[in-house]
Amino acid sequence: MQVVLQTFRLLIADLCQQFGMGHPGSAIGMAALGVALWKYSMKYAPHEPDWFNRDRFVLSNGHACLFQYTNLYLTGYKAMTWEQLLSYHSERPDSLCPGHPEIEHEGIELTTGPLGQGIANAVGLAMATKHLAATFNRPGYDIVNNHTWCMVGDACMQEGVGCEAFSYAGHLKLTNLTVIYDNNQISCDGSVDLTNTEDVNKKMEACGWEVIDVEDGVNDVEAVVSALEKGRDPNREKPLFINVRTIIGVGSAVAGKAVAHGVPFGKDNVAAMKKAYGWDIERTFYIPDEVKSFYSDLPSRGEQHVKEWNQLLASYSNEYPELAQTFKDRMEGKLPQDWQWMIPQAFPSEATPSRKSNSLVVSKILAQVPTFMVGTADLTPSVNLTYKDYEIFNPPDLVPISGAKGSYKGRYIHYGIREHVMAAIANGLAAYSPRTIIPITSSFFMFYLYAAPAVRMGALQKLKVIHVATHDSIGAGEDGPTHQPVELAALYRSMPNMLYIRPGDSEEVAGAWKVAIEYDDGPCMISVSRHALPQLQGLTKRDSVAKGAYVLKEEKDAHVTVMAVGAELSFAVNVAKELDEKHGIKARVVSFPSHKLFREQPLSYQREVLQRNVGIPAVIIEPYVSLGWERFADAGVNMKGFGHSLPGKYIYNHFGFETDSMAKRIGGFLKDWKAGNIGRGEFVEL
Repeated sequence: MQVVLQTFRLLIADLCQQFGMGHPGSAIGMAALGVALWKYSMKYAPHEPDWFNRDRFVLSNGHACLFQYTNLYLTGYKAMTWEQLLSYHSERPDSLCPGHPEIEHEGIELTTGPLGQGIANAVGLAMATKHLAATFNRPGYDIVNNHTWCMVGDACMQEGVGCEAFSYAGHLKLTNLTVIYDNNQISCDGSVDLTNTEDVNKKMEACGWEVIDVEDGVNDVEAVVSALEKGRDPNREKPLFINVRTIIGVGSAVAGKAVAHGVPFGKDNVAAMKKAYGWDIERTFYIPDEVKSFYSDLPSRGEQHVKEWNQLLASYSNEYPELAQTFKDRMEGKLPQDWQWMIPQAFPSEATPSRKSNSLVVSKILAQVPTFMVGTADLTPSVNLTYKDYEIFNPPDLVPISGAKGSYKGRYIHYGIREHVMAAIANGLAAYSPRTIIPITSSFFMFYLYAAPAVRMGALQKLKVIHVATHDSIGAGEDGPTHQPVELAALYRSMPNMLYIRPGDSEEVAGAWKVAIEYDDGPCMISVSRHALPQLQGLTKRDSVAKGAYVLKEEKDAHVTVMAVGAELSFAVNVAKELDEKHGIKARVVSFPSHKLFREQPLSYQREVLQRNVGIPAVIIEPYVSLGWERFADAGVNMKGFGHSLPGKYIYNHFGFETDSMAKRIGGFLKDWKAGNIGRGEFVEL
């Protein structure tokens, strides 16, 4: 075993030394943990890395990525060739060994890096297993019984999102989740006690975890394996936390020091390590035959796992044919062919908050299509995403003082006041298997600033999550500037792969949900209002939402195009009427629910909608900051600061969004435009 551990450590040291870059310390310190996991404890198939019932492994301390890459190579993942392993921090753009694990690569479940995200993702993976097992398993047929293993470091234990994840996983009693804590007591600035002196074990026990200590995580592989096997104990009632003492950069001259984390050891230091182990100091990247033999049986062992599971699935299909077909459809990410017809074809004509429109649009889909798991950060009454006879995802033995009893079959998730971890867990649910579960999160738009790091990670990984943001305007009123998200749309509109849609009435909400459910290139955010909105029946078109922007009202020989979005869409209609009746100005009206969708349209369509190319200026009305509109408009009636605490019926007037005031300012802008006082491309704040 010592030869295996020494091989692993020296290979890491050589890989970092090769290009003078990399993070050797933690990967070297965790060598014994890798042997315990990949050789003895995890159930996986290197030659079928996407096998549905495989155990999931997440490296939350992502800078230790060489730990994972090296184990993928040694255990026989086909894509991780010797040349690929040697490409770590090379100039190769096709390297499978980036500076953090990335989801696109074989054997990597999720992209990690921002600390704490990985453990939250692992909670989502474990929840997915619990839910699918409760839904599809039958006596004698545990077709979903995989385990989730997550490696965390000292930093993940301190990050807020990590603490949220530990708390919630303990509440949910995720017995299929094991966290291995690489406890080397080092962070970038020095020893952990510089900033953190809490009793980690007591904290984890208080959060509802079973805790096991492993005192020698550097060499005692047997002790680590013994602890890991307790993770599979069917009688356990809590998730398992294994506190493993390790030494960062063990065997090197900087062992146990912060500098071991992110700097190669140096040529002389690496040579000294080899000499201490009795190795040839001139030989690099050496893997002895006995080490290759040690790992050689893992591909065939994995193939046997897959074979046995396929046989189980075949027997299950014979005994439960309808349920098995549903399970197979879920594995393939199929939705019912008629899901679009579950959206109503018409909506009430009275003014309706677009958050309420959500329920009108998708309550039937959510009730009848089990692919969707809906969650909220303690705002069930506000976001309107419940459905008839919904069941809560909760431990089946939990009987809350207030609220209904749940089960792991439940598809409605109460995340508590944990917006950040809600979005990060949703990423894990989505990553379990593409479209097998489509998670929906919901909160006030302002609180998606709390969740933004996880939403960004979902966008980076193109994970299919639908986020529903309500109270999305200054119309939230008396809640004040803390709850009026004037700047957040600019963030989400600019985020790659993120589809941000701000619908203006129930008809556009229907179009937004249709687009969101069909969108497969990342997460989507549907942004809706707290207050009642006029229903622009006969003007708005659900199918046109997919184009990002479209003409609500055309006007021959128009002087200006007035555009608006979401909760303020009716403002554009009213201003156009005012301009015509009182100022003799003919105005076209455009609804603009999505920048991203509009950018993806042909240039000919964009010109047809905006008509700036034929000299008609465009003015946007949106009580958000104007950043981003310079691309599509020549002027804007926007916010120049944060909001104010006023009842909703007063706040728009307070900030100058009265119809007559906006019409006068647009009229003044047009005079300056025609007089040549405004240069083309100079965006004017009105």
